[in-house]
Amino acid sequence: MNISNAIQTKKVLKVGKAASYQIVEDQLTIEEPLEIQLAFWEANELKKQSISITMRTPGEDEKLALGFLYTEGIINATNEISKIAHLPSWDSSFSENRIVVGLKKGITVDLKRLQRHFYTSSSCGVCGKASIDALQTLKSPELPNDAPIFSTKIIHQLPSIVRQHQTIFQSTGGIHAAALFDNNGTIQILQEDVGRHNALDKLIGQAFQQDLLPLHQHLLMVSGRASFELVQKALMAEIPILAAVGAPSSLAVELAEAHGMTLLGFVRNEQFNIYSGSQRIS
Repeated sequence: MNISNAIQTKKVLKVGKAASYQIVEDQLTIEEPLEIQLAFWEANELKKQSISITMRTPGEDEKLALGFLYTEGIINATNEISKIAHLPSWDSSFSENRIVVGLKKGITVDLKRLQRHFYTSSSCGVCGKASIDALQTLKSPELPNDAPIFSTKIIHQLPSIVRQHQTIFQSTGGIHAAALFDNNGTIQILQEDVGRHNALDKLIGQAFQQDLLPLHQHLLMVSGRASFELVQKALMAEIPILAAVGAPSSLAVELAEAHGMTLLGFVRNEQFNIYSGSQRIS
């Protein structure tokens, strides 16, 4: 399914002023489960393991799977992949909701990384330092110190540019976006999904497919808030600037500061806050 077709129409009862109501058609963003499996060789034996089940908007599943595997430190380059394909689903009512990524012989897999704790919940109860150190088990991002440079004028324009390019949001209002910009304010990649982290995985997966990583000369714009998980994924792709329409969390700011990332919040209505890395904003 193409993501632009991932819309479902449903009749709803719309309540208006003075308790008036009418039956109208409403458009919903489709949400379905995707199981990501990894096929790899171990001691001349082909093994397969389910590594994630995520609720996502169907479409761009290959990019989602590759982006997830890259940001979790499981794969590093396109030449490690032998094949990627959908498999028959466990539930016939959902078609193409299982995807397998096959690795070439000789590519080792650290399954302990797949079992690590994901410090993404606001109620995880884990101290900030431990959460930040979790990223170091995957990768030590190397961001350029003073690049790229983005003007405030261009940053003010980003939210409206993203909205103009969103194919599903205008119809449903129920989907997140992640967009990659150059410092001229031109969109290089845009992906949408009901899940913020899925939209970013799709974006990074597309950059991975196109051999664009690391993304040292780009800005990432996300439609919601800036969570620890989004900052972590952006750092894995070595994106120097993350801009969010909403607020960042305290742990997101700590992680951005620890790695020299520029983090912007409340980017809307021609204003924004700089939480770290102001040297990249002119």
